[in-house]
Amino acid sequence: MNPTLAQRRWLARASLASILVAGLTLGVFAGARAIGLLAVGLVGLVLVAAGLWWSLARQGTLRVLAVLLTLGAPVWVLVAYTRAHLTWVAVLAVALWLVAVGTGRAALARDEGPAAMPEHPAPRVRRPVLIMNPRSGGGKVRRFELRERAEGLGAEVLLLEWRDGSDVADMARKAAAEGADLLGVAGGDGTQAQVAEVAAALGLPFLVIPAGTRNHFALDLGLDRDDPAKALDALRDGVELHVDLGSAGGLPFVNNVSFGAYAEVVASPAYRDDKTRTALRLLPDMLAGHEGPRLSARAGRTVFAEPQALLVSNNPYGTGDIAGLGRRSRMDGGELGCVGVKVTSAAQAAGLLRGRRATGLVRATATHVVVDADQDRIQVGVDGEAISLRVPVHCEVRPLALRVLVPRHRPGVRRARPLLDWRHIGRLALGRSRRQGSEADRRDH
Repeated sequence: MNPTLAQRRWLARASLASILVAGLTLGVFAGARAIGLLAVGLVGLVLVAAGLWWSLARQGTLRVLAVLLTLGAPVWVLVAYTRAHLTWVAVLAVALWLVAVGTGRAALARDEGPAAMPEHPAPRVRRPVLIMNPRSGGGKVRRFELRERAEGLGAEVLLLEWRDGSDVADMARKAAAEGADLLGVAGGDGTQAQVAEVAAALGLPFLVIPAGTRNHFALDLGLDRDDPAKALDALRDGVELHVDLGSAGGLPFVNNVSFGAYAEVVASPAYRDDKTRTALRLLPDMLAGHEGPRLSARAGRTVFAEPQALLVSNNPYGTGDIAGLGRRSRMDGGELGCVGVKVTSAAQAAGLLRGRRATGLVRATATHVVVDADQDRIQVGVDGEAISLRVPVHCEVRPLALRVLVPRHRPGVRRARPLLDWRHIGRLALGRSRRQGSEADRRDH
């Protein structure tokens, strides 16, 4: 339940009071050393950011030194505070700041309109067909007895056997031609996208069973990724969500399409066997601009000039993290999210600490994104699957194209975290009229 306007005002006052108390704590107990205390903490953050950048963009001895810097900077800050007998002051100030952020976000919670995607009555399904990949997620199909449980609920299960050249999209189309009135997949996001495309084209409901390794699509639908069998509850007590479906170069995606450094790493033959070592070996040259294509992109009126990494997502990710790779609270907005990163120095890497205002980070939303390069073909990561596509690559969104059947009760459904707006928090704390507060809410919404 959302807080009332009166409660939001008190939360805003608590947020500002926490900031005031944090400042007074520094002033009273640290005195003239408060500025030095803040400076040491800021320098420590900058050194960590620079060390992380150098550890990715350098190799050999320089990488080792960068790792030592990344690990050593926090230790140096802690030692500096301890020697000045200010450790408890710093811990208290940080705790008060966290309280200010938490109460500030609570004060900005919306009190109008649904937070989650609208739910629709579930269709009556007579012949559900579920395609399961036994190898996905290290064998989750067998470990969670997904086949047996699905068949116990009246579903027909088709196992995806890669050795016989099975194509999951062809399997889905054949099942639909033979009378299936629901298509579902137990597998990773890439497999989900292929069957989702078939279901969307035929207007059939689609069931997601998170049996892959990461299953970001299932996460944003609120499904329980720790127990994929719970997704089968949708067959007996479900609701229907209408979500968007993306396409890149004619290929469907439910999560995102990556270009540049990450896509090149995923395309490496060694990536499947050793992800970490392959990434550490390939990233330095790509981030320094020595390898990989030079990209350019346009999302609506926003131009991305030579980003090292570019991510186009089916609806934008949350705004609370630097890279924009958090969660999508909704997937029915009819737009693509686009995030481009261009970092060429340690100073720019440290600047990423500014979040959305970082100079090396560009974000935009659009219904159509065009990605070009100085090569005829580029490597693209489509929902984590490496594919070579001819440029320019056109990315589009198909609004509400997919009918997704999900359990009525899902553990992961949550509200989007509001972006902190201290001016709005200040207005709430000053006790503006209900009408003024409602008008501000509508404008911000």
